[in-house]
Amino acid sequence: MFSLKGMNALVTGASGGIGSAIAHALASQGARLALSGSNASKLRAFRDELNETYAHHDHDGHVEITCDLGNATQVEELVPAMLDTLGSMDIMVNNAGITRDNLGMRMKDEEWDQVIRINLEASFRLMRAAAKPMMKARFGRIINITSVVGATGNPGQMNYCAAKAGLTGMTKAFAQEVASRGITANCVAPGFIRTAMTAALDEKQQAAINARIPMGRMGEGAEIGAAVAFLASREAAYVTGETLHVNGGMAMLG
Repeated sequence: MFSLKGMNALVTGASGGIGSAIAHALASQGARLALSGSNASKLRAFRDELNETYAHHDHDGHVEITCDLGNATQVEELVPAMLDTLGSMDIMVNNAGITRDNLGMRMKDEEWDQVIRINLEASFRLMRAAAKPMMKARFGRIINITSVVGATGNPGQMNYCAAKAGLTGMTKAFAQEVASRGITANCVAPGFIRTAMTAALDEKQQAAINARIPMGRMGEGAEIGAAVAFLASREAAYVTGETLHVNGGMAMLG
């Protein structure tokens, strides 16, 4: 069940904590990946790791495509570059995101602009570009990584919360536009996940977070990867416009 053999996937922010876990999940199910990110050397090392971990008899290995999502020209070139390299696109995972936290009254224009440009606008441009090949193939899976705070809000993150909530609305609109062509568009909304970013918090901060989570622990990247792999599968064909919340019960949104 949930085999992704013969499917090509683009993952943005692929060398980050959650991005790499998503890439592992898709590759382990047989998908061939185009890994995208802004750090070329990190991406290359991660591509080599994926190629070593999953022996692939049915494709020529994973590829990496460097892209700065803050640069509109590079964003416009990403999907064509993937199609040139792999020939088709079955799955797109918009995972890349940045934070520029500040209280609303102190937030600078550039802190707002950067987060909206990378977390929201780049995802729109990539969905627009993916629509054409997916419509033609009459198949596609778009999965956008949002966040629990897009639904609940979070002090100091007006920009980030706006971008993630915007991504949810955008996904629902797109899902309605392409549903008749066999294309689904869904969101996965992680809660607090153990990554290098959360590892930097001290014990007291981590304990305070865990106290807000009914499961009493942060999630693992692999638990987000599993949710993405399900939504990317052929079996998830009747799920669209949906947000799958993976947050240990921290916010029970339905």
